[in-house]
Amino acid sequence: MGNKGYRKYLRAGGKQFTVDEDKITEEARYDCKWVLTTNTDLPAKEVALKYKQLWMVEDVFRSMKSLLDTRPVYHKCDETIRGHVFCSFLALLLRRELEQRLAPKEWKLEWADVIRDLDNMVEMEVTLDGKGYVFRGQAAGLAGKIFQACSVALPPIFRSCSPCTPAGKA
Repeated sequence: MGNKGYRKYLRAGGKQFTVDEDKITEEARYDCKWVLTTNTDLPAKEVALKYKQLWMVEDVFRSMKSLLDTRPVYHKCDETIRGHVFCSFLALLLRRELEQRLAPKEWKLEWADVIRDLDNMVEMEVTLDGKGYVFRGQAAGLAGKIFQACSVALPPIFRSCSPCTPAGKA
């Protein structure tokens, strides 16, 4: 009785319950079938396609919340809500674009590994004798493949730049 899904197949009879065989037979017509109800005028094939695509959107939002390490953010202003939705949608587009660029190369990469390896890329600015330099760490794991798939060259490991200004001084 505790399971709402099974409760509809029971019939109460005083102090005991019996299985409602008529209800089971009636519901059997839906076995191995996919039933959708909609309030749109779209053709059935398009409704089915849109519903199947829904899992991709849900997967991306789940990824954004966990893998992209977004935490619950409580907004009070319409502008910040729009900004949050915009950033989430932009992340969705960027992920989809990266997946499309990886597809021709037939690289099946785990999204968590992609995020981890890109997040682990570092650069460090150093000033020595009044000259500025930038050192890039190694592109470990999948980072190099991701740059390659996007047709973007990795920055050089060592390059000169204008001297950096110490924090707090302008």
